[in-house]
Amino acid sequence: MGKTILVVDDSASMRQLVTFALTGAGYEVVSAVHGKDALEKMKAAKVEMVVTDLNMPEMDGIELIKNVRSNAASKFTPILMLTTESQESRKLEGKQAGASGWLVKPFKPEELVGLVQKFVK
Repeated sequence: MGKTILVVDDSASMRQLVTFALTGAGYEVVSAVHGKDALEKMKAAKVEMVVTDLNMPEMDGIELIKNVRSNAASKFTPILMLTTESQESRKLEGKQAGASGWLVKPFKPEELVGLVQKFVK
C-alpha cells in the first residue's frame, strides 16, 4: 500500500486531477472539500502529506496549515500549497503559516508528483 496524501480543494475537478496524478504514482489519496473537512479526515486516517488549495470556503489553506502545525501529531507533516495565487506576499503568508512548498495552478501532473516525492519517499 502506498503512502497516503490528503488532497484538499473545493473544486471537484481539481481534486480529481490531483488524485489521478498521485494514484498514478502509487500514492493512496484521501480527499477533503475544505480545511474543516481536512482536519476531520486527518483524525480518521494517517496522512504522510497534505496538498491543499489556498482559497476555500469554511476554512482556507492558511488556516488549515496553522491548525495542522498546532497539532503535535501532524506538526511535521509536509504541506504543499496548490493554488492559483502566485504573489510573493501570499507565498510568504503560506510559508510563515508552515507550508513546505508551493505549486501554482495550472500545473503539470509530473511537477506535482515530483514535489510530493521530495517530501514523501
